[in-house]
Amino acid sequence: MGITTTRRPITKVIGSTWDERSDAIAVESPLTIVLDGEVLVTTMRTPGHDLELAAGWLVNESGVRRSSDIIGMGAFATAAREIDEQAEEAPAEEPVIDTVRLRLQDGVAPPRPRAFVTTSACGVCSADVLAAFAGPTAPVHTGGWRLPAGRVHAVLEQMRAQQRMFDQTGSLHAAGLAGPTLECLWVREDVGRHNAVDKVIGKALFEDSLPLTDHVLVVSGRVSYEIVHKALTASIAGIIAVSGPTSLAVDLARQHGLILIGFARDDRMNVYSGAELVEQGAKS
Repeated sequence: MGITTTRRPITKVIGSTWDERSDAIAVESPLTIVLDGEVLVTTMRTPGHDLELAAGWLVNESGVRRSSDIIGMGAFATAAREIDEQAEEAPAEEPVIDTVRLRLQDGVAPPRPRAFVTTSACGVCSADVLAAFAGPTAPVHTGGWRLPAGRVHAVLEQMRAQQRMFDQTGSLHAAGLAGPTLECLWVREDVGRHNAVDKVIGKALFEDSLPLTDHVLVVSGRVSYEIVHKALTASIAGIIAVSGPTSLAVDLARQHGLILIGFARDDRMNVYSGAELVEQGAKS
């Protein structure tokens, strides 16, 4: 699993009371993904489910669509690291995983060069970004499928119940995958929103569940363009978020028929895209 939390001394202030104590802190450390000896990316993440993270990243960035597309994959500790003796959930002698090395089947498209928008004057506009995405490779939903509105808050509660590291630290994002009837299948946590989503999609790849037609991604934070991009690449039908989306996320969701629900809290929610696919009804 890896060391997911550590402890640091803090000063706890409650009213006029100042108390010196230690507190659980989420671990953030780099993970490098290497393909055939070439470094593809280094991302800051919470250790744990590192192979799922790398696999989910590949689904979004390459031609990987099934587990057999990856013919070699391993997690390695490439350098000795000092491990906090007060760390939780793992013994002090556990190696620190900092590299995932992998090989792809012949003919599987490798990750493509990334184009980054660097300044407001670089000549790239929102329309260019939207046009650059070809869309999902399979239908995101079947003809008769509808998202049951009465299950939205229940599936959020299911995800929240599995946010064990958040309960300890209060500083991790979560992503969950729900089935066609909004039953939460699995949940992953990470310091990065995108990493949590990659871990969920990577798990689906290992389960040979792609494409995720009629499935729904549930996230604990806001929804950016890249979150919608990852969902559509996996052919996910909808996204339910605790927070709001960005304008580009809404535009991309509408362009490809993905349901996008934000600010799903208490008895409220905003449907930004795909309202015609949301089935109204009482909570169940």
